[in-house]
Amino acid sequence: MPAPLRLGLAGLGTVGIGVVGIVQRHADLIAARTGRAVVITAVSALDQTKNRDADLSGYAWEADPVTLAKREDIDVFVEVIGGSEGPARDATMAAIASGKDVVTANKALLAHHGQSLAEAAEDRGRVIRFEAAVAGGIPVIKALTEGLAGNAMRRVMGVMNGTCNYILTRMESAGLPYDTVFEEARQLGYLEADPNLDVGGIDAGHKLSLLAAIAFGTRVSFDAVEMEGIGAISIDDIKLAADMGFKIKLLGVAQMTGRGLEQRMTPCLVPADSPLGQLQGGTNMVVLEGDAVGQIVMRGAGAGAGPTASAVMADVMDIARGTRLSTFGRPAASLATPIAAAAATPAPYYMRMTLLDKPGALAKIATALGDAGISIDRMRQYGHAGAHAPVLIVTHKATRDDVNHAMGRFAATGVLVGDPVAIRIEEV
Repeated sequence: MPAPLRLGLAGLGTVGIGVVGIVQRHADLIAARTGRAVVITAVSALDQTKNRDADLSGYAWEADPVTLAKREDIDVFVEVIGGSEGPARDATMAAIASGKDVVTANKALLAHHGQSLAEAAEDRGRVIRFEAAVAGGIPVIKALTEGLAGNAMRRVMGVMNGTCNYILTRMESAGLPYDTVFEEARQLGYLEADPNLDVGGIDAGHKLSLLAAIAFGTRVSFDAVEMEGIGAISIDDIKLAADMGFKIKLLGVAQMTGRGLEQRMTPCLVPADSPLGQLQGGTNMVVLEGDAVGQIVMRGAGAGAGPTASAVMADVMDIARGTRLSTFGRPAASLATPIAAAAATPAPYYMRMTLLDKPGALAKIATALGDAGISIDRMRQYGHAGAHAPVLIVTHKATRDDVNHAMGRFAATGVLVGDPVAIRIEEV
């Protein structure tokens, strides 16, 4: 049997300890499936005295992950520290410079520095693997780079942040407002230290930009992702959308169009009976559409010690087997610089507004929509609230520019109370 594959593990939080557990519990299984033993040689974390409920006594200890990355007795540097800058980036660069392969769960690092890191690794004949960086235990990176490699990809979309999905589904099931469920999620430990990474769509936007790079052969362009979080979603929107047969999700969508690469991570309505519409709690779902295979739906745990560590070990085991792929599915130097395109693909829209309850109010709104080139598919008027009448409209396909134009004209009608809401309905 070949010599063991030696790991240097940087980061001993939830995911790092999960990796330790798999290596220790499944040593024989891993060796049988890869043809060689996989062992941890050394680890790195700031506090060596902390109780981590794991036996780390057999591993060398480095307080500095950069020092760990340079050790001569490791073959693969496993980075589960997190963060786009600082120790994670410095240690990853040091590992590549020292001739190590890299396995990382760090979507932020790759979203911001993926191109330069990939070029550095490939110039030295090294690999960077990052299955754990996107959708936790769902093997979506492997699906795109291997299983669907013969397809021209048409669209990539999905729910990629379990915290947001938990908040939205909890709002609906319990009839609670956003602020109440946000605090509940915080108390349960579901939110990042900076909650905006979750509810602002940033975490999910990192993931979408990585999938788009693989799917469409482009350099990672996180800065071009159109992002809108879920903070403005009201319980009224969730209830009214359900009444019309839809669910609201923070949905990532990437597709190549004649104008360029569209990438958006925004709240959308999806049909309630679709796979995405039925997704509950903290679960993730990724939908891949290729010209030959059609639509593939992948569902599973998007975070947590077990699922994320499972993805880390899948990459480690591929390296142990001798599988070596370019970071983003093709040589980094050949990746095209994408032309960023604002989301202009037409779609139906959900529109909610409150009107003055007087004759001709609805007619004025319909005229404003018609003047913007938008036709109405369905319209409902709900119970009056004094002199005000809540109205819900579902349009036929329109562009966001047309919707914005129509909403601008609403203000001139003199019948609008407050600000209208417009949310895209994604066809899935």
